[in-house]
Amino acid sequence: MRRLRAVVLDWAGTTQDFGSLAPVGAFMEVFSRFGVTITTAQARGPMGIYKLDHIRAIAAMPDVAARWQTVHGGPCTEEDVCAMYLELVPIQMAVLPRFCALIPGTIEAIAEVRARGYKVGSTTGYPRSVGEIAARAAIEQGYEPDVMICADEVPAGRPEPWMLLRAMEKMRVFPPSAVVKVGDTAADIEEGLNAGAWTVGVTNTGNYVGLDRQEMAAVPASEKARLVGHAVDTLKAAGAHYLIGSIGELPPVLDEIEIGLALGERP
Repeated sequence: MRRLRAVVLDWAGTTQDFGSLAPVGAFMEVFSRFGVTITTAQARGPMGIYKLDHIRAIAAMPDVAARWQTVHGGPCTEEDVCAMYLELVPIQMAVLPRFCALIPGTIEAIAEVRARGYKVGSTTGYPRSVGEIAARAAIEQGYEPDVMICADEVPAGRPEPWMLLRAMEKMRVFPPSAVVKVGDTAADIEEGLNAGAWTVGVTNTGNYVGLDRQEMAAVPASEKARLVGHAVDTLKAAGAHYLIGSIGELPPVLDEIEIGLALGERP
């Protein structure tokens, strides 16, 4: 008897956009428009959270705050953050269509999930206007979750659990121990843990490695090991119950969770 009832997946870096590239350039561009240069690492640091909160988090980084002070003659205010967010959304909408290819293994993994009778949900740090672009492109490629919850549709985005809980509500799935949350950022893992669900971190295709398929194939083995090791360490530190390289490796983990549930284990 199956004890799991649903798998809820992130988008960029997990099922779509190998390397989670689309969000990075958008954040770098919007800060540049306000006269402040940020690094790729700074843009990636808070990845997974609601994009408005993401801007706040970048602006609060000491190096970024110092540069903002130099350029603007004062600290970055909430008014500044909101102004950047208003510019960020159309940038994301313009950029995202170039980064909507499904990550290899997504179609097969979802087919296996559905064959088991599980429902498929999704949550994202994108606002609805951006998330719908990702969802339409995924549908065209054969992937359509039962529900998508965006960060601007709940009281607060990740790491708070409301998107995941809303997805569970819409799919009418409970208890949380019957749900697996899959994502490539610490915020994804924390979202799952805070909701009481199982969590699976995605290492190779996600934010902490940050390479597209061609770059991943070409990078020297030692550098690949370093980057993947960083992703592993980060997701372990966040509390992930399981780690996989990419979405195609998910089904065996679901088997392990089913066995654990049968033995009385809980997240």
